[in-house]
Amino acid sequence: MFLLYNLLLTLFSPIWVPWMLWRTSKRKEKPNWRERSGDFEIKPDKTKRRIWVHAVSVGEVVAAVPILKAIREKLPEHETVLSVTTSSGHQTAREKLDGLFDHLVYFPIDVPRFQLAAMSRVRPEVVAIMETELWFNFLWAAKSFRAKTLLINGRISDRSFSRSKTFRFFYRALLKNVDRCLMQSEADRDRVLALGAQSAEVLGNCKFDQAMEGLDADPAEWRAKLGLEEGKPVLVIGSTRSEREEAIMLDAVAEIGLSRIQVIHAPRHLERAEPLAAVVAERFGTAARRSQDESGPYLILDTYGELNHVYSVADIVVIGGGFDDLGGQNLIQPLAHGKPVLHGPYMQNFRDSSEMARAAGATLVCRDAKELSEGIRDLLDHPSKRQSMGVAASELVQKNLGASDRYAEAIAAATAS
Repeated sequence: MFLLYNLLLTLFSPIWVPWMLWRTSKRKEKPNWRERSGDFEIKPDKTKRRIWVHAVSVGEVVAAVPILKAIREKLPEHETVLSVTTSSGHQTAREKLDGLFDHLVYFPIDVPRFQLAAMSRVRPEVVAIMETELWFNFLWAAKSFRAKTLLINGRISDRSFSRSKTFRFFYRALLKNVDRCLMQSEADRDRVLALGAQSAEVLGNCKFDQAMEGLDADPAEWRAKLGLEEGKPVLVIGSTRSEREEAIMLDAVAEIGLSRIQVIHAPRHLERAEPLAAVVAERFGTAARRSQDESGPYLILDTYGELNHVYSVADIVVIGGGFDDLGGQNLIQPLAHGKPVLHGPYMQNFRDSSEMARAAGATLVCRDAKELSEGIRDLLDHPSKRQSMGVAASELVQKNLGASDRYAEAIAAATAS
């Protein structure tokens, strides 16, 4: 399988190389191509005991925070190497994760030479991969250097599982190089076993722990920072991912009117901030930008790392990613703040947490702009309903804490074996 995978990688390089270059050209900050070739500025040192944690982008980096903290507490003598794939993930890590890693690098392109070069510099005892980021040559290189390999906070979405079943033979070979598959839920465990994992365990979702990170936010302080009007309800729209979703949000807001609510809208990708602001200004005659330190009835949150704190000022939260068929976005952060949450029907990437929240009475599912505006208006008209949903949200998060410590324990156990 190793030879077949790399043969296909070479044959299809005229397709994936230009595609990768095009994707990165859209980013404001370009990746370090030297590091993506495995040439890290990390000196091989047999006296250093190292753990390599791989996250992909902003979501995985932020989710890894409580795990990295637990690793620091349990393994203070070890160095932590954190790798990311995207420039936004790199920026988030260096700006928000100070003290939680010793080395921050871009993940090497999954070519044997690049992965071996990187592994020869890091020489980790343990490789811990966040969520779903399984790369054949990376795992092969890790085992070539006798590292223990763990999939942590593992999940397999509905769409990913449906596609992966067709290539079960490939995943069976890939998963042979994973020593432990530590999954978020029973469904994720069953799926990774069906794809060929020899064993799998359920340790929970570390995003419940990560959501606690923003609870120290002072709502009064953030209201002042954002220039919010006193006494006027705040609608926070988090992580919309397409123009269609943005249109649904704007239609719902227009139906209610900015005379009744003030809006803070955070697009999932900052590249959408400028076109979103233009559409908002055309629609409502005003659009403020957080990055420009502006304020107004419709504020675009075009900054990194502030959304979790901004949820503290919300009366109602709408989560994107699920109004268009995109798999949803993380809704645990606003739940931890005790906020009622509305989202679309397409939450397959966050299936378990969204189903748990709906069953607990902490969320409402809305299919389109009409249902969304009706849901928002109902919550505005019934403060007691907002409060009861918020209490249910907080209780749900409290019941699901502790996964990060379990993942760190597994990593510590791997260093001792």
